[in-house]
Amino acid sequence: MSVIALAPRHWIAVALIWIVAACAATAQESTAFFEIESLNEGLGPPPEDLDRATPQSTMEALLDLVREGDRTTAAHLLDLSDIATEEQAAKGPRLAADLVQVLDRKAVINWSDLLERPDALETRGSSDNPVAGQPQRSILIDIVDLETRPVALRLNRVKPEDGSPVWVFSSQTVANIPALHALYGPTWIEEELPPSWREEAAWGLMRWELVGLPLLIGLATLAGLFIGRLQAAVAARVRSRTLTDILRATRTPIIVAVVTGTAALVTDAIFIFSGKIDTVLTPLIVLGFTAAAILFVLNGVDAVLNRIVPFDDDNLFDANMEDRRNLATRIAAGRRILIVLIVIVGGGVVLSEANLTSALGLSLLASAGALTLLIGFAARHILGNILASLQIAMNRSAKIGDTVLYRDYWCNVERINFTYVQLRSWTGARIVAPVSEFVNEPFENWTMREPSIIRQVEIRLAHDAAVAPLREVFYEFVDKGDIEGLGERDSHMVLTTGHDVFGKTVTFCVACADANSSWTASCAMREALLERMAEMQADGRPMFPKVTPAESA
Repeated sequence: MSVIALAPRHWIAVALIWIVAACAATAQESTAFFEIESLNEGLGPPPEDLDRATPQSTMEALLDLVREGDRTTAAHLLDLSDIATEEQAAKGPRLAADLVQVLDRKAVINWSDLLERPDALETRGSSDNPVAGQPQRSILIDIVDLETRPVALRLNRVKPEDGSPVWVFSSQTVANIPALHALYGPTWIEEELPPSWREEAAWGLMRWELVGLPLLIGLATLAGLFIGRLQAAVAARVRSRTLTDILRATRTPIIVAVVTGTAALVTDAIFIFSGKIDTVLTPLIVLGFTAAAILFVLNGVDAVLNRIVPFDDDNLFDANMEDRRNLATRIAAGRRILIVLIVIVGGGVVLSEANLTSALGLSLLASAGALTLLIGFAARHILGNILASLQIAMNRSAKIGDTVLYRDYWCNVERINFTYVQLRSWTGARIVAPVSEFVNEPFENWTMREPSIIRQVEIRLAHDAAVAPLREVFYEFVDKGDIEGLGERDSHMVLTTGHDVFGKTVTFCVACADANSSWTASCAMREALLERMAEMQADGRPMFPKVTPAESA
């Protein structure tokens, strides 16, 4: 085996590198703990088999010892420096037991963060992790809310003057245990349950939790049904329209608030569920209250806006209601913008109050951008329709109450919602068109600038049919006034607009004062013209082409 020959200066460089690395490692190791004078002198020496060398061993020992009833030994896993030495032996065991109950009920322990290394050095961490490759002397277990502030549950690595470094729960965590246990410890009802009901049954849950969770859901549902029926009964007896509108607007948000409030009351005062259930219940309760507030605001705004401009009022379709249609469209656009803002604010409240990213384990998706990509991909059509609806409101290409011809449907614009436009045809049928398609396709707006419109009535005539007599007949019908909704006489026209081997096409241009009634007026004019032409045909004057159905096909 050959040895690579190095010059003396190369050997010196290698030696310096090793010295620097060794010094750096020594410096890191020397700072990877908190130096304290002494640790739990009032408890006496810890048992020799008590493993406190790593974060994971400390957490496992605490949970196992308390569940086995050895609270005295478990007290050695706490930093009792802030407790008087003579009181440590009495208070330590109780604090250890209370801490385990708080951990079971409110904390979600991420065991992957509790490394089986004395220095808790993460060797497999990503380069984006600020503690990757660095020894740690403090590890955050979870953050739990007190009545006035959130507090941290931490494991610290401490080194007394006369001992080796060990991992224990920090003195600040120990100081917060009484307040946390008073808030999240077992309630008086739980204390009265038989011991067998407080034992673990399945999925890490106690027996009373397996029974209490369905009871909670049932109780909250009954409370919602009761308040809903009570409000419906009150609304049925109220004669005031204003009170009726208020009851209708607040019914859904009140039901949601009562269901959520019942769940919050039960989980705060009657049953304190363990962390596995609380991790899901807490975000749901925050989401419920936020949803109730959003619904309350939106329904209240809808009730007020409906008083200002009733969207179901047929007067919006009137030709002289241009200003009212503009107002209705602006109000509908403002409502949509308000909904977007409320949803954004409400979502921020839910994320900040419920801490969803850490509680439900979504931080991995969020950090990688996967959650954003998934939501964006799933909601791309919805977001496109929302922007398109705002575009309609800003450029006013179609306003609520306008008369439009969309895909050969003659209809009025009834609603411009987030994702669709609701149109009402002349038959009363509702046509629902996605906003993006409605914007991207051309359509005729008959009332965009002015209410008047010219309708075309095309009739096929024989080659030798005289147009002049028909023009006189047409203006005769115009002058009589039997057909309602016609405009000024000078706006009407009769034109020969085409011909082929079968005959010629004559177009009767019917000027209508109101686009909303123009279709009916044009139909009435066509009917009158055909009746008169049939009479003229019977008198021997050629009118209609002499073509068989087979020839026309």
